[in-house]
Amino acid sequence: MPALVASVAISKHTTATIPRPHVLYYVEATSSDGVDSSVTKRYSDFVALHATLKDSFDLPPKRILTTSFLPSAWIDDYIIAERKASLQLYLNKLLASPEFSAHPAVQKFLVTSTFHVSVEFNLEDALPSTLSRKAALEVQARLRAEGTVNATATTPIAAAYYPDWVLDTNPPEGIDYSKFDLIFFAFATPNSSNTLSWDDGSTSTSILKRLVAAARNSGHGTKIVLSIGGWGGSQFFSQVMSSSGNRSTFVNAAVGAVNTYGLDGIDIDWEYPNESGAGNPHSSADAANLLSFFTSLRSALGSSKIISAAVTTLPWIGSNGSPLTNVASYAAQLTYINIMNYDTWGASANPGPNAPLGNLCGTSRQPQASAQAALNQWKAAGFPANKMLLGLPLYGYVSKSTATTLTGIALPLPGFQVAEYREKVMNLPKRNPNAACPLPQKGETPEEEPNFLNGKHERTKKSIQNAEVSVEAAGDLSGWFNQQIPFNQIVALGALKKSGSVYVQANGFTEGWDDCSDTPFLFNQSRQTVVTYDDTFSLGDKALFAKQNGMAGCFTWSLDQDDGYALQNVIRANLGK
Repeated sequence: MPALVASVAISKHTTATIPRPHVLYYVEATSSDGVDSSVTKRYSDFVALHATLKDSFDLPPKRILTTSFLPSAWIDDYIIAERKASLQLYLNKLLASPEFSAHPAVQKFLVTSTFHVSVEFNLEDALPSTLSRKAALEVQARLRAEGTVNATATTPIAAAYYPDWVLDTNPPEGIDYSKFDLIFFAFATPNSSNTLSWDDGSTSTSILKRLVAAARNSGHGTKIVLSIGGWGGSQFFSQVMSSSGNRSTFVNAAVGAVNTYGLDGIDIDWEYPNESGAGNPHSSADAANLLSFFTSLRSALGSSKIISAAVTTLPWIGSNGSPLTNVASYAAQLTYINIMNYDTWGASANPGPNAPLGNLCGTSRQPQASAQAALNQWKAAGFPANKMLLGLPLYGYVSKSTATTLTGIALPLPGFQVAEYREKVMNLPKRNPNAACPLPQKGETPEEEPNFLNGKHERTKKSIQNAEVSVEAAGDLSGWFNQQIPFNQIVALGALKKSGSVYVQANGFTEGWDDCSDTPFLFNQSRQTVVTYDDTFSLGDKALFAKQNGMAGCFTWSLDQDDGYALQNVIRANLGK
């Protein structure tokens, strides 16, 4: 009896032209006795195997994209790279499964190349750049009718962070808990004794007690989870995680907090393993130690409690200095990861999007930093979409600038039909019809370098009262230059005003829209002010994106920055709640 295939890798692909241009993936297999072999497969072959086995593992999504929408070969590379990683992960999950590893269909698949000259051509196998728009849209319609596109089995959750410094404006007893399935209380921090400290000592714990009591008394079942860490609170994480003894002490402290305050779980906001973050000590063993901690914490808390981790758009940095390529073992211990898809671009003379939905025009200078990229990057590393919460900012950045467009990502390639791409391919609604999409004027872009924040999540700890704004001061945001600004302050200071259920420009500002990142912005050249932010349209798009892609839901940073519940209501509606 021949030896069974024990592992596979898919690192290469080629293209074939018969019957139409399509992609062939090289499946490089290694048997249990060390013999290597290689076969070629189309994407549709994997779909057929999946249907035969009726297994529960995920394949990369079906996607028909064309150069009618994206006039560049970049989308070919993007989809192919995503599929290679996901298909490899799929096969190795089969080989790790006692049920499927020796299945005849699996073993035959891995040792036999398939020839398709006489088989009906499947457009999912095609090079996207070779498809006509008509063919692409026909297949999209068919896939939607079959329920294989934009489907999710459960209603996503709506979550939010509650910082302990917003007591004056948002007391726990005043929160409408019907708006939130889950609230993360921020922050406790690890300390040099491997236990917990609190932002403001007994005051913070008192607020937490009130939050838990108010949530329970509301009758809406809102869960309360303690978030540990944050940008300014991650100094001792590497030490805490560095030994089994330290981890044990820290686990006991976390479990003690859950039991003492009646919490529903723990959120670890380590910014970041094997990275300095705010100048923190770090180690090449951080990611491995973090997994050991999650495993111990799960054992101590049991299966019913929430364990989550706030993360960037890329997986944690491993010992080799690169993002981990397999995080399935972390997913086994975690309830959620909270993807912090914000602070992509800070305030500067060259303002850019704070929280891009995607690199929709293929022109981003930070293509790994978007909701779309985050979903694909974490999925490719083995983290299931239904355990991902997408982070949505309820704040923006105020730049001292005379720009009338956003930088870097803002200009689509010639011929790019972004409205059709959004509507037909991403299945998103039309953008704000009242927003302009201006083109840059010659010589208007300043020479100053853009401000890439690269995951620097500094948080302003100040309570802001929505005081009345005088007529003379209306629209003056100069006091917020080079800072984050809460959405409710953009409204309170008169740069935006509410019109029905949406917000429109006011007091000399012009509302722009960056199609390529799905970002609204305001500009006023006479005041040298540009505000990049998120509104009902962009937040609705991101929430819809999360729902359509089977994500666990969305969370916001932070609930105190909303204009009442105007933004949260839109998020919930687009999550299907």
